[in-house]
Order: sequence, then structure tokens, then C-alpha cells
Amino acid sequence: MQVTETLAEGLKHEFQISVPASDLDAKADVKLVELKDKVKLNGFRPGKVPVSHLKKVYGRSVMAETIDQTIRETNTQIFTDRGFRLATEPKITMPTEAKEVEDILSGKSDLTYTVSIEVVPAIALADFKSFSVEKPVVEVTDADVDEAIKRIADQNRPYAAKAEGATAETGDRATISFKGSIDGVPFEGGTGEGIQVVIGAGQFIPGFEEQLIGIATGETRTLKVSFPKNYASEKLAGQAAEFETTATAIESPQDSVVDDEFAKTLGLESLDKLKEAARERLVAEFAGATRQKVKRMLLDRLDEAHRFEAPPSLVEEEFNLMWNSIKAEMESGGKTFADEDTTEEAAREEYQKIADRRVRLGLVLSEIGEKNKITVTDDEVSRAVIERARQMPGREKEVWDYYRSNTNALAQLRAPIYEDKVVDFILELANVTEKKVTREDLYKDDDAEKSAA
Repeated sequence: MQVTETLAEGLKHEFQISVPASDLDAKADVKLVELKDKVKLNGFRPGKVPVSHLKKVYGRSVMAETIDQTIRETNTQIFTDRGFRLATEPKITMPTEAKEVEDILSGKSDLTYTVSIEVVPAIALADFKSFSVEKPVVEVTDADVDEAIKRIADQNRPYAAKAEGATAETGDRATISFKGSIDGVPFEGGTGEGIQVVIGAGQFIPGFEEQLIGIATGETRTLKVSFPKNYASEKLAGQAAEFETTATAIESPQDSVVDDEFAKTLGLESLDKLKEAARERLVAEFAGATRQKVKRMLLDRLDEAHRFEAPPSLVEEEFNLMWNSIKAEMESGGKTFADEDTTEEAAREEYQKIADRRVRLGLVLSEIGEKNKITVTDDEVSRAVIERARQMPGREKEVWDYYRSNTNALAQLRAPIYEDKVVDFILELANVTEKKVTREDLYKDDDAEKSAA
């Protein structure tokens, strides 16, 4: 066997391999001998079929199998000997001319093919003990708890019927029945009876609630709206519709009295228990935000400490996934790059940088995990599936069956668990210091990102 490297350009390599016909023939003969005791041919006793006859009957298929196995074994040896970690599947180029293929299969010609690969570069990991990470810590105050309870009270405030003849205002709750149609034809899901709508809460499609302002109990109106272009139902997305709507009740919001009785309506024993629950929820919320902030800081530090050429094909694949998603989202929302105060060229350039960063960080995290034997157990994945199922009450079995039968979905669950375990490993080595910050400071970057979105 002869191996010649014909290209070594950055992370791209190409080899030309030549395997003598005699080697292939010898390997094929071994397979034919093994086949001897397994096949039954008319006129021959079991195990007594001459190899020469087997070669006439099965020669081509056995040679094809031999060639396939030889290519796989040869490629593996080439990559292993050179210490290559493949970024993508190797691209194999075989002879295509009919006579050449026939000569190889019949054992008359040597097998010559090329294999092109793209490899993962060697990654020199940083000394994580030299990393300094500042962990923002927010103390939950009594004022935070009071504000949280006020939000709960607002969400659960009582409503009382307005005086006869009174009309609906923003903030009022209207109980309505409606029949929707498009071009005069009723559509599936367009009918509702006894539906409660808080005007201004944004529960319905844009324009619907605003047209209820001024409606009185017993009054019927025809509301004209258009479904958003990114509406979940493709049949309704972007369609203009009319809803013949009748108000059966108009109620105004009342002040909530936050006391033990209010707490009991929420399933808690007392107001103190409600405050305790609110505090625990805020502690968990702040801890989650802190974790995300620390993780972003650590990933930024990893990015700075590991600069290398990312495999172009992986970057292109990551870019295409993001770019196709962005384009689809913009199209469904009817937006242009000008609306985002940018150009397509500038946006492509920015997302190329993001794709490059994601690929490099993914390789770094993988390298850290591999060198430190960090793994994700099946139990950890199962717990993640159970947590997903809990988030969809009534559909638990459906969620469970989906993940059991979908290996790609399981892999998507496994990836963030693995990433978090690697992050925790680094944080154990890094110099982590705590800094007390305000709630506003903790969410400042997130709020800025939302404003820019």
C-alpha cells in the first residue's frame, strides 16, 4: 500500500492511496473461504464448494465488500498514525470510469483513490487556575419581596361588574363570544364562547382588544384584524379576518387586599408563608441570573485565551444554521436589514464572527471535557427529560416517548448538561470572587440586549 499526501494546507489535507490488486485479492480470498461453510449451492455438499467456484458466483460482491472495508481500515490508520482528529466526515473520491471500475472489481487493477479531510487543530488549553471571575451577588430585600407580592396580587386581582350601561375601558375585563371569518368563510378555531379578555393585556392578536374599548354588555361589534405574518397557523398567518363579537359582561379591576385570606386563595397557609415563598423564588431567580452572567464571563475568558483557526466547514455549517434562522424570522416578521439599522453584508460579517466563536468554544469545551474525563450519564439525561415533561402538564407521556425515540433530541438535551459540567469544572479551578450588586446591575446587560433586539 502506498500513501502520498498531496495537500497540506492549514487544516485541510488530501491523500492519494494505492492498494495493490494482489492485496485486495488475498483479502477477498479469505472472505470467500469464510463464506464456504455458510452458503448452499446446487450440486455441492455443504462446505465442499470450491473457492474458485465461489469466486465466479460471489467474486464481485465480495471484492466490493473488501474494497469498502480496506478503505475504512486504511483511512483510520492514516488518521491515527498522524494524530488527526477529523472535523467532518472524510470525502473519498473513487474511480468512476466503467472499465477502470470493472478492472478493480475483477482484481486486474490496483485500487487508487483520494481522501480529503479537514482536521481539528491541536488545542493548547490555558491554565484555568490563572482565571479570575467576579461573581455578582444580589441580596433579596424586603422591598423585592413586597414588589413580587404586589405583582402576584395584580395578576390575581378580583373583578366586579360595572354599572348597567357602563362601557369597557383599558384594564377592564370583558367576557365575550365571537365568530371569526376570512372573506366571509368561518375558519377552524375562530369561534369562542364566554372568553374573558383583559383589555390591554395583549392576550389576543394585535388590534383585537383595542376595538373592545367602549363596548357595553349585550353589544355586538364586528372587529377587523389581521393575523401576524409569523402566526403559528400557516393557514391564518398574514390573513385579514373579521370577528363578530358580543360582550356578555364588563367588569372593572378591584384592589386586592394582601392578607392571610389572599394567601389562602393561592394555596398557602398565611401571608408570612406567601412572603417566604416569594423570597425563595427570588433567591432562585437571582441565582439563575448570576449563573448565566458568570458563564458568559467565563466563555469570554475562554474565547480570549484560545485563539486558533476553527475548521472552516464547521464554521460554515454553524453560520448557515444561524443565518437561515435569522432570514426566516425576518421574513415572517416582514422586517428588512434596514429596519435593524444594518445591511445584509454587515449582518453576514457579524454572524460569521459569532459562528467562528461558537465553533472554537465548542471545541475548547470538548477538549477540556475529554482531557478531564467529564461525561454526562444516562441518569442525568433522564432527569432532563423528566423536567421537560413536567413543563408540559397532561402531555408527559408524549414528551417522554418523543425523547425515547429521537436520538437527535436526546443529544440536544445532553449538550447543555455537558457544557455546564465543564463550566463547573473550570470554576472550581478559577479564582472566583463575589461582588455585591444591585438587582438592576445584575440584569443590566440583559435589558440592554432586549432593547437592542
